[in-house]
Amino acid sequence: MTKLTHFNQSGEAHMVDVGDKAITHRTATCEGFIEMLPETLELITQGSHKKGDVLGIARIAGIMASKKTADLIPLCHPLPLTHVEVNLTAEKHNYRIHCLTTVKTNGQTGVEMEALNATQIALLTIYDMCKAVDRGMIIQSVQLIEKNGGKSGHWQRESNSNNHS
Repeated sequence: MTKLTHFNQSGEAHMVDVGDKAITHRTATCEGFIEMLPETLELITQGSHKKGDVLGIARIAGIMASKKTADLIPLCHPLPLTHVEVNLTAEKHNYRIHCLTTVKTNGQTGVEMEALNATQIALLTIYDMCKAVDRGMIIQSVQLIEKNGGKSGHWQRESNSNNHS
């Protein structure tokens, strides 16, 4: 196992020095789900929620969140993002919404945290907009699916996930 990179030799937390790393094209894709009552999903998909376009607002919130990641996570580097895509898909048979986020940059460090943050905030926005009708919603299985670029290259989650029913 490799060592944790956010601690110096004295065990103190520090921001990793990426100054000597090569600038490469980097991408990260994450997913997550929010389960809800069938009636709540129906309100969202039919556009009849009194607060408006729930998925459209959640998509914008996710994009905005990806750009604020370094402001929220103390040791994250601020990155110039070149692309953020947040896709929200209703899974009517599971009474949930699937969020799939891809973030890209050309930089010296990866965008996994930006993709994870965007996914979480998009799902939290759905919760916030729908909590008046369904406080029992469950956000779950937020996870990195794939990353590319940098010294470690390509990584992909094995497809044995039980989240794709």
